Amino acid sequence: MQDKGIARAMIALFMLVAVLGGLAFQVPIGRLSDRFDRRIVLAALCVGFAGAAIALVLLPRSLPMVLPAAAVLGGFMSTLYPVCVAHPHDRMPADWVVPVSGRLILLSGLGSVVGPLIGTSLMARFNIDGLFYFMAAAALLLAFLAASRSLTTAPPEHRERPFEILAPQAAPLAHDQHIASNEPPLPDPVGFTSEEG
Repeated sequence: MQDKGIARAMIALFMLVAVLGGLAFQVPIGRLSDRFDRRIVLAALCVGFAGAAIALVLLPRSLPMVLPAAAVLGGFMSTLYPVCVAHPHDRMPADWVVPVSGRLILLSGLGSVVGPLIGTSLMARFNIDGLFYFMAAAALLLAFLAASRSLTTAPPEHRERPFEILAPQAAPLAHDQHIASNEPPLPDPVGFTSEEG
């Protein structure tokens, strides 16, 4: 955008709108992914992301047209990773959560390294449009994988976990610990025993 002579304030506004779009999508997409098969939700997110990326290429480069597309692009982009992480967590035992999360973060980091390398080479040949087409192609590939997987494998069962709000309680007193362990209580500093007072 700087190469096109766009002011930095406009570039900052574009980035702000994309981030705010990502913020706005978190709760509704999270609820959808809890209610439906996460792979179907992921495929729909990828198709929406690809559509927003292609729209940014085809739409006229004016703020009223670009900013809504940027918000939608940021919204879909920011919800892809959380849905991808939630899906394997549905299928693993609790003691695997930390190692699998670590591997997912490692894969995300590798993608963050490889993606810009591919993107810069595409931008050198096809300008900024090449980057948007690359993102759309990657999203459509992920959509195809998620949708085909949903057709061959049954979704995991969503188990309702009991949720109870517990009232805050003080830690056990030393006197209670002595009673529980059948030890004699400590002498009362005032001089009264339980029988007297």
